[in-house]
Amino acid sequence: MKLIRFIAVLAVALTALSATVAGAAPTQTATAAASKFEGTVVSVNRDARTFRLSDVERGTVRIKVTRNTRFERIDGFAGLKAGAKNIEATVKRKNGALVALTVERSGGGGQHGGGRDDRGGGGGGGNDDPAGDDHGGNRS
Repeated sequence: MKLIRFIAVLAVALTALSATVAGAAPTQTATAAASKFEGTVVSVNRDARTFRLSDVERGTVRIKVTRNTRFERIDGFAGLKAGAKNIEATVKRKNGALVALTVERSGGGGQHGGGRDDRGGGGGGGNDDPAGDDHGGNRS
């Protein structure tokens, strides 16, 4: 009898746990990371502030640019031209449209050291420290 009661309590607990996990899944999906597209710019509509990007894996998509869109290694929206290759757009769907969070030219030539900070500033190279030590020693 005790075994049956234990199994019943365990079943109820597992059911409650499953409902909690299932309830959490839509929230995680709704806040999922933005999508990325990479390819060649097919066309640019300056009036609508959109451009079409041909992604080899996903086809051609229309992407909206807003004042919040960040551009990296491209001279803003004006820098987007039809035929531009290696353009990467990170987008989020809003009201049925793909809205660009960032637009950048990918394949920066490898001169950035693989880091995310493309602005320079001595971010973490081994050569920065010895140079700093030498200057500090010479000033004393």
